[in-house]
Amino acid sequence: MSAVYESPFSARYASKEMLYVFSPDMKFSTWRRLWISLAKAEKALGLNITQEQIDEMEANKDNIDYEVARAREKEVRHDVMSHVYAFGKVAPKAAGIIHLGATSAYVGDNTDIIQLREGLKLVRKKLVAVLEKLSIFAEEHKAQPTLGFTHFQPAQLTTVGKRATLWMNELLMDLDEINYRIENLRMLGSKGTTGTQASFMELFDGDDEKIKKMEQMIADDFGFAGVVPVSGQTYSRKIDAQVLATLSGIAQSAGKFATDLRLLQHLKEIEEPFEAHQIGSSAMPYKRNPMRSERICALARYVICDSLNPAFTAYNQWFERTLDDSANKRISIPEGFLAIDAILNIMINVVSGLVVYPKVIHQRVMNELPFMATENIMMSAVKRGGNRQELHEQIRMHSMAAGKRIKEEGLENDLIDRIAADPMFGLTREEIMAELDPARYIGRCPAQVDDFLHNEVEPRIKPYLADADITVEINL
Repeated sequence: MSAVYESPFSARYASKEMLYVFSPDMKFSTWRRLWISLAKAEKALGLNITQEQIDEMEANKDNIDYEVARAREKEVRHDVMSHVYAFGKVAPKAAGIIHLGATSAYVGDNTDIIQLREGLKLVRKKLVAVLEKLSIFAEEHKAQPTLGFTHFQPAQLTTVGKRATLWMNELLMDLDEINYRIENLRMLGSKGTTGTQASFMELFDGDDEKIKKMEQMIADDFGFAGVVPVSGQTYSRKIDAQVLATLSGIAQSAGKFATDLRLLQHLKEIEEPFEAHQIGSSAMPYKRNPMRSERICALARYVICDSLNPAFTAYNQWFERTLDDSANKRISIPEGFLAIDAILNIMINVVSGLVVYPKVIHQRVMNELPFMATENIMMSAVKRGGNRQELHEQIRMHSMAAGKRIKEEGLENDLIDRIAADPMFGLTREEIMAELDPARYIGRCPAQVDDFLHNEVEPRIKPYLADADITVEINL
């Protein structure tokens, strides 16, 4: 066992793919790609940079000596210049033109934007996988009546599949938000120390068009539509706040799903997967605790709280830049992504193996359906000559008596027997039971599920389905 603290995101929760997005290798190799892109653009636009220098940089872009960089940083106390130095050591012919005209934010902030985009793409991939699996579940159970709740009190019937579409609808809203963020992300570009690009005006002898062309060339290299139109030294920290707000939205949707599932598992209607040798409780061997759903809720709460960090950072930036963002960003941004990654991994696992208990669901429906069917029963009696107002009062009295029997005596619902025995209604028990087909009380649920899956879900997940066949491994 290690004597050094290790983040649970690394040890237990997040995937290797997401851990890589925010890893030192991803960060520092991207810095080198950015320096190469800058040098290529500057050469193409007439600065005194040779192809030999660029070739040397290209050949050594992955040759990162972290020990050299660490030793240099201890000496100069500057991470970017330490890596400029380390790059120059393995590409000595290019050492004099690495980072030419740029400031630290050129590599730092552009890398941050690239990491945000890659993180969002991985989140989208997993979110689509969840939606695809929930689509299968909703289709399978679209016509299965189940008791609906308002205030967690029995209300009218819905279906198991229709309830699943409520979870999916919120996740679709999150998918739309992710797509918007990805499509509208822009690189910082190369703006200089206060965003004025004064150093590049000097390098390019005041040629505005060359400076704009240089930034577009860099954006093209990394697959972005362009760069931010204006900035101080850094891109606006509102971008971080917007992205974390998007992750918070996913956490809210996931937490709602997991909370519903915890309640359903208590009702013994639907359960999360439970392995053959899984232990639910150290003291109570019979228990099947919804531990995965509970973990989703726990991590969702973390992300929602974490999303406040970049919001506070955004309002507290001073003029063209301050450095109180840096330490917070290093923690809050990656951990927000790692937590969402963990949440979606668990969700993929859970929705792939949901266990439904139709007999329990049906029993609960039939325990409550007599109360819900009273209006139909009353209308049948009216058609046979009964007085609507008198029948309404009689049903109210029978319902209160049946409810008292259930709550105070712990007996079964005998409302149907009471109504059948009441001559005021003139209905036989068989005629009343004909009103108790649950399928008559689910409204348009099956059609709503079909419409939602075909018109809303399928078109929006189809572009990403090729990458959505994901196998996840979750740890304790």
